[in-house]
Amino acid sequence: MTSIKGWATEDMARRAAREIPEGSIVNLGIGLPTQVADHLPEGHAWLHSENGLLGMGPFPFEGEEDPNLINAGKQTVTVLPGGSTFDSAFSFAMIRGGHVDLAILGAMQVSTGGDLANWAVPGGKVMGIGGAMDLASGCRRVIAMMQHTTKKGEYKLVQRCDYPLTAMNTVSLVITELGAFEPSGHGFRIIDLAPGVTRAAAEAATGAPLI
Repeated sequence: MTSIKGWATEDMARRAAREIPEGSIVNLGIGLPTQVADHLPEGHAWLHSENGLLGMGPFPFEGEEDPNLINAGKQTVTVLPGGSTFDSAFSFAMIRGGHVDLAILGAMQVSTGGDLANWAVPGGKVMGIGGAMDLASGCRRVIAMMQHTTKKGEYKLVQRCDYPLTAMNTVSLVITELGAFEPSGHGFRIIDLAPGVTRAAAEAATGAPLI
């Protein structure tokens, strides 16, 4: 499969930030989604971490890290004025109770039905599902942010996931380096294509019809 450049990761993060309503509570998954915070206006949204933090701020400057303030990926973070900390049981009660408006999660596969697979590759090392299952099922809206294909050129936007599922019928939008795509049941609806990416190129990199 021919390599297509499309958006850089910061462009993907900027596009994802456009999906965040003002004043919302948002959980950013490990990996690519953490970059979304860099493209949010100050005070635009409250960032939630499932290990027990609401009002997460930017990463600290070197030498100013507090080992007691970390996100779910064990990275040191800061807390904004008005932010709060609490135990993980309370944090997951927020998620399972539907009080988190949006989760932006990494993904290994997303199906046309909005099924999400993001925690295990068959035959690979399994680290555990972590909080992904709760976030994917409990948040009011879920966006997947991912590379469009694997390093081997294998499809990640597929008709049906063959990796272990995290949650079913949950992803409302997929953002990749090629554009933004909406699972529609029978295919993926093109919302945006990145500059320089043609429909034909996107179709060749997708394992399901593009609408």
